[in-house]
Amino acid sequence: MDWHKRYVQQAGWTRDLRAYLFAQAEAKWARRILEAGCGSGAILSTVESSAVLYGVDIDPHALAQCRVNAADAILTRGDGLALPYSNESFDLVFCHYFLLWVSDPLQAVREMKRVTRTGGHVLALAEPDYFSRVDAPDELKSLGAWQVESLKRQGADPGFGARLAQVFFEAGIKLEETGPIQPVEKEADAGEFELEWAVIESDLAGMVEAREIQKMKALDAQARGRGERVLRVPTYFAWGRV
Repeated sequence: MDWHKRYVQQAGWTRDLRAYLFAQAEAKWARRILEAGCGSGAILSTVESSAVLYGVDIDPHALAQCRVNAADAILTRGDGLALPYSNESFDLVFCHYFLLWVSDPLQAVREMKRVTRTGGHVLALAEPDYFSRVDAPDELKSLGAWQVESLKRQGADPGFGARLAQVFFEAGIKLEETGPIQPVEKEADAGEFELEWAVIESDLAGMVEAREIQKMKALDAQARGRGERVLRVPTYFAWGRV
């Protein structure tokens, strides 16, 4: 599974939102910007700013990729629950599909706040709520239940997105704007379909029989061919000031 391709795909889903929020957060004029959970650099490599860019991630393999994809960024291996930076080090701190993966998202947001200067900005760009996932036709609803179970087994919180605004509030961040990301309505091409299913197959391996997974993949392709496929995972963002 090429996870960087997956992260680039996810980056495409939030491109317009990022452009809007980075403008609101004055990223163009920032001096220091940090991405918490930078992964392979799919987002960090796209930031348009004269600021010095920083990235932190706990996974050394992801950081190795990030050093290639965001070569000018200053990267550090570290835990999002105890960021390795001094108080008020950054003008803008952001994350993307990150908080659902940490064991204590409130602590992670508190850390993002701690390292942001007074008057600076904290952004959570995309946090999904898989508990509210919608699948159609009905024969594909099992996929949603399987993915929720898989995410739980991997240590994620599948429904975190619905609590994102509350966590910002509890962390003492002044919310400026929050809500669901408007989905991009477009038909997935063959490459996106195969990438989506590569993720599903990776997630469900060892949990669901391979023949059942392939059966669902065939049903998915057939539903798309008939124009009947619906797949929506409500995903939320939050922008706040410190």
